Amino acid sequence: MQSKTFSILPLAFAIAAGALVPSSASFAAPPHTAKHAAPKKPAAAEAPAPAAAPGQTAVAGGAPALAAKAWLLMDFDSGEVLASSNPDEPLPPASLTKMMTSFLVEQALRSGKLKKDDLVTVSQNAWCRGSSTESCMYLPLNSQATVIDILRGIIIQSGNDASKAIAEHMAGSEEGFAKLMNAEAKRLGMTNTNFVNATGLPDPAHKASARDLAILARAIIRDSSDYYPIYAEREFKYNNIKQGNRNALLYTDPTVDGLKTGHTQDAGYCLVTSSKRNGMRLITVILNTNSAQARADQTRQLLGWGYSNFEKATPIQPNTVVTTAKVSFGKADTVAAGLGSPWTLTVPRGQQVQTSVEVKPDLQAPVAKGAVIGKVIATSNGKPVGETPLIAQADVERSGLMLRTWQHVAKLFGK
Repeated sequence: MQSKTFSILPLAFAIAAGALVPSSASFAAPPHTAKHAAPKKPAAAEAPAPAAAPGQTAVAGGAPALAAKAWLLMDFDSGEVLASSNPDEPLPPASLTKMMTSFLVEQALRSGKLKKDDLVTVSQNAWCRGSSTESCMYLPLNSQATVIDILRGIIIQSGNDASKAIAEHMAGSEEGFAKLMNAEAKRLGMTNTNFVNATGLPDPAHKASARDLAILARAIIRDSSDYYPIYAEREFKYNNIKQGNRNALLYTDPTVDGLKTGHTQDAGYCLVTSSKRNGMRLITVILNTNSAQARADQTRQLLGWGYSNFEKATPIQPNTVVTTAKVSFGKADTVAAGLGSPWTLTVPRGQQVQTSVEVKPDLQAPVAKGAVIGKVIATSNGKPVGETPLIAQADVERSGLMLRTWQHVAKLFGK
């Protein structure tokens, strides 16, 4: 795994990461049809984007061809993959594994199964033995550390010892914890992942795909919001040893706030990152590139392309009646329908967005206000780009027996 690192690392990583990528402008589209401004031309000094590599796909043109075995760019809000290369190939994830380890800890804290000040004992198996050949929190043998310190040791210091110790604490053994990891991966829809351990130390059966790791990153951001700020912390001191976060972009790009690095000989240099600019959050995954600088550079390049080529659109404004739906056997014949919550999409710049409505057939009273009675579908260039539930905006009570009988007769004769 990653080698022992101390407080000098933040400066080194900041130098390696290079210049900060400028933020792109935000955009809100008008209802039903959104026409966006034309994409900005690249600066004259920039080289033209290389052609797409084999196995590479993108929603917009000109996606970079990165020298990584697999990579992916995902829109956080929708989960849509905006560009990728070999996204479903299972590969060694190295310490990116620890995103699942930390996620299980975070969810146990949220549910009350763990408490921040619970003490975790460091067994002989978990202890790092002072090794400099792997990433360690440097927990002393047979010592105890709080769960919240262990969590920081996993996220910031990439501690193998912290990961093993919490695995044993939660499941009795690292093997038992791996079963929990795989069960959670299945629940999240990670279909090309198999965890064998809590650390990412090499094992032929231990694999994950770029798409699956992006799904996991999205779950952490969405479901562990109380603990997600830890992923942006640049350093953590424990046992009088201060270690810097190995995510170089945390030091050079203020829009980057996570998530995790990884490295072994088999896995190469890996990085999962999230960035939020002007209301748009993007997730990147870089797997198996050739250096720590390369994974930072490629991530920065992918984020720059994403923010330059995509923008937020609002197909329908909140508090808008989208359609009026017919209702059978009610005191009212129709009900107003609209959105239950604000709806935004991430779409290629310069493309129009159209919407269409599908109402459930044969809608009958009673209908409760807030009930889902259909959906609104958004398309761009003839391709679906998202959908959202269509919600009844009022109650429709069931009609009385006499009126209902007449309505049945009228419906029977097509009146």
